[in-house]
Amino acid sequence: MDTTTAPFLARWFGVMDSTEPDDVLGLLADDFHFSVVFSTGATDDAAARDFAGGRAAMVEYLEQREKGTRVHRLLATGSSGDTEFVLGEVIRLGEWEASFVASALLDGAGRLRRLIIGRSPRVAFPAGRG
Repeated sequence: MDTTTAPFLARWFGVMDSTEPDDVLGLLADDFHFSVVFSTGATDDAAARDFAGGRAAMVEYLEQREKGTRVHRLLATGSSGDTEFVLGEVIRLGEWEASFVASALLDGAGRLRRLIIGRSPRVAFPAGRG
């Protein structure tokens, strides 16, 4: 995957998949705000959770994450000005688990101001689309 059109998000997910995911905290701008909508795919109303807020909420999000079980594979990337976009898939213990989309707004110093991620196990995108 050519990640040159979304280098920040490629780095972000690389750090999240590493043994030190907390290192993403060093990538945040002072006015950082995010939302990660995480769906389990269940049909009840409790099937999705929205992790959202600023730096403190990101710390809480990182604390609850399983470490070393999931990796993010980027399938498509893009950018427009200071905003990057990715479509990807989550692989858990070697098996496909979910698809996700993410968008990041960067400041002039290349730090993350805004992040939104949506994840669902209900839709898989075909691999190998050129």
